[in-house]
Amino acid sequence: MDTSTLSSTFVLTLLMMIGLFFFIRASVKDRTEQVTLNFQMPEDDLLTRLQTYFEKRAYQVAASEPQNKQVTLEGFVRPSRFLAIFLSFLAALGLLSLSLVLSLLYPPLTGLFLCLTFLAPLAGIFYWKRAARVEKISLKLEPTPGPGQSRITITAHRDELIQLQQTAVTLLK
Repeated sequence: MDTSTLSSTFVLTLLMMIGLFFFIRASVKDRTEQVTLNFQMPEDDLLTRLQTYFEKRAYQVAASEPQNKQVTLEGFVRPSRFLAIFLSFLAALGLLSLSLVLSLLYPPLTGLFLCLTFLAPLAGIFYWKRAARVEKISLKLEPTPGPGQSRITITAHRDELIQLQQTAVTLLK
């Protein structure tokens, strides 16, 4: 094979490995966001309904400050087996690709390079240890411009906020 072809293949494989590294690292990134929602209902009723909604989703009240109209809930988030296996599989493919390119560049070390593939389960272990964590949700009632209206600021994981916004219609009934 031509040296320029091998060199460019090696560079592209290295770029792929860098992307894979950041993809695996991003799988455990904290995605906490804050959103402010307006509702047409009394404040106490809204806070009670939201608290009940999150308790049904396996969160428990960790702190309550009635004078500040704020409630903090906590819940344990389990890691996904599928994602741990998937990340290990992607790492295995990436490491196998890297080891094949390296074995073309340095044929005497082919066996050593193929052993790199055995590092793939570390991606799943990394995800499993970092993804298991306690998530916090903060509910804080804000002053409203008019009577019968409620404004609440919710700080939570992005997926929880998306789920809440999708079920907000049924929550208010």
